[in-house]
Amino acid sequence: MSNIVVKAANTKRIMDDFVKFPNELYKGSHEYVPDLDIDVRNTYNPKKNPGLKFSDAQPFVAYRDGKVVGRVAGVINHHANETWKAKNVRFSQIDFIDDEEVSKALINAVISWGKECGMDTIQGPLGITDYDKEGMLLESFDSMAAMTEYYNYPYYPKHMEALGFEKAVDWLQIRVKVPEEVPVKYARVSRLSKEMFGLHVRTITRKEVLNGYGVKIFKLLNAAYAPLFGFTPMSEGQAVEYIKHYLPLLNLDMVPVVEDDKGELIAITVTMTSLSHALRRTHGHLLPFGWFYLIRSLKWHPEHTAGLLLIAVRPDYQGLGVNALLFDYLIPVYNKMGIRYAETGPQLENNVKEISQWKPLNPQFVKRRRCWTKKI
Repeated sequence: MSNIVVKAANTKRIMDDFVKFPNELYKGSHEYVPDLDIDVRNTYNPKKNPGLKFSDAQPFVAYRDGKVVGRVAGVINHHANETWKAKNVRFSQIDFIDDEEVSKALINAVISWGKECGMDTIQGPLGITDYDKEGMLLESFDSMAAMTEYYNYPYYPKHMEALGFEKAVDWLQIRVKVPEEVPVKYARVSRLSKEMFGLHVRTITRKEVLNGYGVKIFKLLNAAYAPLFGFTPMSEGQAVEYIKHYLPLLNLDMVPVVEDDKGELIAITVTMTSLSHALRRTHGHLLPFGWFYLIRSLKWHPEHTAGLLLIAVRPDYQGLGVNALLFDYLIPVYNKMGIRYAETGPQLENNVKEISQWKPLNPQFVKRRRCWTKKI
């Protein structure tokens, strides 16, 4: 008989165990990048996370003989289920020691909770919203994670297969070396887009973002990403929370927008310098010195890699070369800042348009991630 006990994280002590377990599990790993403790706690706080207005979430912690051996969260995004006509319970933030009894107990806890709520399928790793971390790493386990993505040990996918999960979708991540000059194709297409459609690139100010432009950006993201796997639109309240959370971290010189001659937003890319090394030094804590490492990396000693967090183009302009305007702008900015490499976030492997845009930069496919699924 298994001696694994899984408890819902409904007390401060169990929630503390949920938050702290990954730092213990990945202790000594040079690839793991911790979340800030406060961010994990706020994820499950309805006062801090507007996504919980239309989602249910339940964190769990697994114990053996009183010692923490795993964690997972169950999530039911009711908007997503309504949009896609599904009854899915998601698993999120899953971590466990290399023991199949542990991984099975964690998944079974989410399944039982999901069944009680009327769900018939389990999928993950997925977050509460589409802008949370998603996808289990399948390869490149020796590469350092970014602040916006999961890291996991090589044994994780083996456990999922043993538990009867199958592939739902895979995401790819691409790494490019920043060229010293803008590739000829980007420069040519950028020039034509400006001439044919009256488009221009500019940067926005923090005041603009806070006074309504930020919400306008999220409306564009909702339209651009609507067809993608599992996507659901973000509410204005969610948009405001994301803006408050990420705006202090952004150098807006690295967040160009494309507008038409009427000032309408056509496209945006959000990029930022990597904070991976700084976050590793915080060990998940802003106090007493974690804040210093983050500010030092953001303001004085930025890392040499940029994270391409997202690119979005208004649907009626997709396929017309608008992305080239963004690259034509960003490459000189990256060179001026000393950024030598850029790495994308997860991109669906069947999103040919998005993946093919990197071809002039001789892309390397450096990571593959998977969303797993099975009927319950």
